[in-house]
Amino acid sequence: FKKAGVAPQRHLAEFKGFGEDVKLGDTLTVDLFSEDDFVDIQGTSKGKGFQGVVKRHGFGGVGQSTHGQHNRLRAPGSVGACSYPAKVFKGMRMAGQMGNEKVTIQNLRVVKVLPEHNVLIIKGSIPGSKGSIVLIEK
Repeated sequence: FKKAGVAPQRHLAEFKGFGEDVKLGDTLTVDLFSEDDFVDIQGTSKGKGFQGVVKRHGFGGVGQSTHGQHNRLRAPGSVGACSYPAKVFKGMRMAGQMGNEKVTIQNLRVVKVLPEHNVLIIKGSIPGSKGSIVLIEK
């Protein structure tokens, strides 16, 4: 911050590819974008906590809830083979942490640019919760 000559900020990002147009410490605004541009938006998706296989991967469960099924309605079923290869393969879809990961949504259209408020209006779904930080690339 001292080298750039600006006050410390809450969020810091480095962008490349501007050449000599932008100096160190300059503030980037929505003037870089124009209407009907297509942009890629990168953010952190909403965290959903530890979820089971039905919600996380769309498994169907065991079928019916009758005919002797006791507590396996939303269970994943078999996860591996028998004595050979005697392990569970990597990448097996199981229950676990869902969400809270870096996501990029591509080819979203800029509907309107409001430079007086420094606001972009974009058509489509933006990753993350309200008020979260996103990175917008042309």
